[in-house]
Amino acid sequence: KVFQAVVSCVGSDGTIYIIPKSFEIELSKLMTEMQSAFKGLGLLIPYCWKKGEACVVRGSDTMWYRGKILDVNGSTLQVQYIDRGYIESIPQCHMYPSTFYTSIPPFCIPCQLYKTLPVGNFWQQDAVDCLQELLTNEEVEIHVEELPDNPWDKLSISLYFGGMSLSSFMAQQKYCIAEDCQDMQKLGLFAGDIPVLPSYMLPLLPVPGDTFPVRVTHLVSPKEVYICLEASENVTKQSVTERAAGSEAESLDEALKWCNKIVESFPLLTSFEKELPCLAKYLDGLWYRAKLLSVTQLVPVQILVQFVDYGTYLVAPMSRLRHIPYCLLKYPVQAVRVLLAGFKPASDDKNTKRIPYSPEWSLNALWAMVDCVEGKQLSASMLTLSPEVTISLYGDDKNLVHLKLIEMGLAELDE
Repeated sequence: KVFQAVVSCVGSDGTIYIIPKSFEIELSKLMTEMQSAFKGLGLLIPYCWKKGEACVVRGSDTMWYRGKILDVNGSTLQVQYIDRGYIESIPQCHMYPSTFYTSIPPFCIPCQLYKTLPVGNFWQQDAVDCLQELLTNEEVEIHVEELPDNPWDKLSISLYFGGMSLSSFMAQQKYCIAEDCQDMQKLGLFAGDIPVLPSYMLPLLPVPGDTFPVRVTHLVSPKEVYICLEASENVTKQSVTERAAGSEAESLDEALKWCNKIVESFPLLTSFEKELPCLAKYLDGLWYRAKLLSVTQLVPVQILVQFVDYGTYLVAPMSRLRHIPYCLLKYPVQAVRVLLAGFKPASDDKNTKRIPYSPEWSLNALWAMVDCVEGKQLSASMLTLSPEVTISLYGDDKNLVHLKLIEMGLAELDE
């Protein structure tokens, strides 16, 4: 059984409490009903509480929750929120004994990692802190591995976040030993750890003649740009290629979100083969998929990288480059290099400031093309897939974008 769930909390003993996504509607209905059924404060008269007794608890958010008494200590009771998993010490005045809703099973499931042995045979505090910071309130993928003999005991699971195995990640951090060797391969170690040079997959492109929405992510010159395929606003008209691209982009964003949470635990890059996939830190402080292009400086070492999902380049020190988990290699690159058809540099362009690496174009032509495509709803018509991917690019007014450059005398038609 494989399903999506939200981690409601991680206990002090490392127990992972999950709420399956399929339970969320029923849990919401129960919570709404309880808020209507219970009003005001908790029980204000003396009451002899018993261990294991069912109750309702008024949380710090003033909402009522189902609870169970774990321990009685004078006027304070240790209570577990049975639909959330977390345990608190609560004054009696914030509780009611109640047999309401006891026929409804708890919505959260206590879990343990399958074939995973914590260092010292129990989860150390720093490991618990890591689990809590990483998982609390996050959506994850659960693989049920083994059912408990007693239905109240913990479910044995494999947990995946952003495509990575939690057991393998914790083992890599030296918090535990993952007995399942196959699971270690699913983290997959890191790209670059094995002799064979890994590489990114290329995306599925529309066939010549197809028209599709795009977004320009980077301009090399007015004629050479990087595009990302966008999903049509009209869902019924989306092609297979558009739907696949949209779904892959969402999954990749989720995986990168997780990687940014734990990136400091990834090893720094130590090998610098050309085209080697890696994670690189951009100017916004976030980490993105990239590939190495060249060493631009030896002292201190500076590396030219390209962000494969945008097409942009950056010269980065070694401290901003890390190994990339294999799970991020299964997503095709999002940005595709294309040539724009139908125009060429103006033969009489007298602007003296030229693009250094493409001197046939003036800087004015480049900035004019930026104005034509930046923030616009664009569409493209596929012309050729080889030897170069070539497209006709249309603006949000449905006119070819290069017509503006021709009007300005910065380009001319190329038949």
